[in-house]
Amino acid sequence: MKAILLAGGKGTRLRPLTLNTPKPIVPIFNRPFLMYQLDQLRRVPEITEVILSLNYQPRRIEETFGDGEALGIKISYAVEPQPLGTGGAIKFSAQTVQDSVIVLNGDVLQQIDLQAVIARHRERKAKATIVLTPVDNPSAYGLVETDAEGNVRRFLEKPKADEITCNTINAGIYVLEPETLDRIPANENYSIERQYFPSLVANGETFVAYVNDGYWIDIGTPEKYRQVHRDIMDGRYQAAPFLDAPGGVVDLGARLEDDVQIEGPCFLDEGVVVRRGARLGPYAVLGRQCQVDDQAQVRDSVVWANTVVGAESSLDGALVGRNCHVGRNTVLSEGRMLGDRSTVTDFSKL
Repeated sequence: MKAILLAGGKGTRLRPLTLNTPKPIVPIFNRPFLMYQLDQLRRVPEITEVILSLNYQPRRIEETFGDGEALGIKISYAVEPQPLGTGGAIKFSAQTVQDSVIVLNGDVLQQIDLQAVIARHRERKAKATIVLTPVDNPSAYGLVETDAEGNVRRFLEKPKADEITCNTINAGIYVLEPETLDRIPANENYSIERQYFPSLVANGETFVAYVNDGYWIDIGTPEKYRQVHRDIMDGRYQAAPFLDAPGGVVDLGARLEDDVQIEGPCFLDEGVVVRRGARLGPYAVLGRQCQVDDQAQVRDSVVWANTVVGAESSLDGALVGRNCHVGRNTVLSEGRMLGDRSTVTDFSKL
């Protein structure tokens, strides 16, 4: 059985962080985002190959994962000649697929028993199975309505309050039978959500839902990108390296000078230097070789590798790319973002 990971998006909502780093490999702590999804796929013995469907900066992604030998799973690549939409990307990537194929949206992190999803698909002899997740605010999403037997009956695009009949949304995981992909035109932009799935309902084909109550998040916005770090640190999503972190502090080899104050949970990657009197946390994430100078404060912020935070500066709720220089006595407040190699001059307030 093969898996397709849809990883062709440009990550426009995360710009400027994604100008040099495609969204599938933005770091979650010190690991590329897609690595967490690959971890899940490796736990399914019958999955023998993962096809990464790419479009934006594919070489950067291929350089990161290679052929998968070091990860213990075969990885191949399907690079779209032009953006083909979700359905078109699946069609393009599935040219060698002969059995049921599992498809994962490359924007989403979730904890789910993939083997149970595949088993449900086969038990029902479904043409397609879609994973759904319940949400607290149904009016903010397109909803997927099912019947008592778990068959998909209707898609509701961001319904009004009086139109809401359920609270389940598309979670971005599907199991599909290869013959159903024939309806997708080759090399054309085609939506699996707006065209392929409705065609299954219209034709009365066996289209099954699997409702997953576990953790689910779309990391595609700055707020959600910061949140996924907080959720892992708080144990809402179980992932290394926070599984057994004493006091919630992960230190992979930082050098801390005198009078440094650290309040967990937080993460310090290899080679981090924290100067005298600096204060870190909670929810500070410092990438490899970062430096935090005297009396500076970093909390609830994600700082990528090789960035310097100047003396007496304050980062609170910020996202900072690689190789940046934040001047002394500078303030970066909630929601501020800096792309790679940015320089903020001393005494700036953003």
